[in-house]
Amino acid sequence: MSDVPALVSTAWLAERLSAPDIRIVDASHYVPTVQRDAREEYEECHIPGAVFFDIDEIKDTKSPYPHMMPPPEVFSSKVRRLGLGDGNHIVVYDGNGGASAAARVWWMFRVFGNSNVSVLDGGMPKWLREGRPTDDMPPIPRERHFTPRIDTTLIRTAEDVLKEVETGRAQVADARSAGRYRGDDPEPRAVSRQGHIPGSVSLPFLDLMDPRELTMKDPAEIKACFAAAGIDLSKPLTATCGSGVTACVIALAAELIGKSDVAIYDGSWAEWAERPEFPIESGHPPTPLDHHAATTE
Repeated sequence: MSDVPALVSTAWLAERLSAPDIRIVDASHYVPTVQRDAREEYEECHIPGAVFFDIDEIKDTKSPYPHMMPPPEVFSSKVRRLGLGDGNHIVVYDGNGGASAAARVWWMFRVFGNSNVSVLDGGMPKWLREGRPTDDMPPIPRERHFTPRIDTTLIRTAEDVLKEVETGRAQVADARSAGRYRGDDPEPRAVSRQGHIPGSVSLPFLDLMDPRELTMKDPAEIKACFAAAGIDLSKPLTATCGSGVTACVIALAAELIGKSDVAIYDGSWAEWAERPEFPIESGHPPTPLDHHAATTE
């Protein structure tokens, strides 16, 4: 296990911008319904030294689903060219408040055996609010060797999830909004079916964050969110969402309260909805976050 914290503050990073072992990653990403260009924004303004990690590029390009994990050799090749390798402490942020695609990239590195990775709490919005330094100059990364050691316990296929819900072997938590979970609200990308995986529970990822600062809630509040969703933290847990991105916020939140073994269903609803052999359910009692629009993965 690494001693590197899963979450670091903007003040912590500001003090270490020039530290030789720190590598900063901008993982900003926006769903198709949001008219923002993450790469363009990165080129105009980023934390000094940050490289851009594009989850639409560093993925399994042969898969029909949006953000499936790439083969180890592909991941290794891509991150090596970004200067992200063995021995680095990687700090990831995004433009959504720090815990959307940043959490996805945090999880990806963990799957491939690198636990020396942290998410910047509050991300770019908090960094900018505090008037901290930014840059528009592209860094010139120095290639660094990355050794992938895949941890299969942190990733699930559709077949794995079906077995989990059929047998009760693991709990499944859905990070989408309650309206999308019920099937009432549209998905941000076209799918043929709406609803949720039978037996899964609704845990909108925004429940785990401060609604004003978009920072992660404190451990006591996070535990209360899991309890309110009916999740037993002593038992196995798999997280899902729209395309395997915000599910990683559930994994990050669990990590902050000492549960490091949350798996992610990589294909999530983008896959499940398009495979008619997999059952779906719809409907659920309302939750406090019904008003959030379908603007996240």
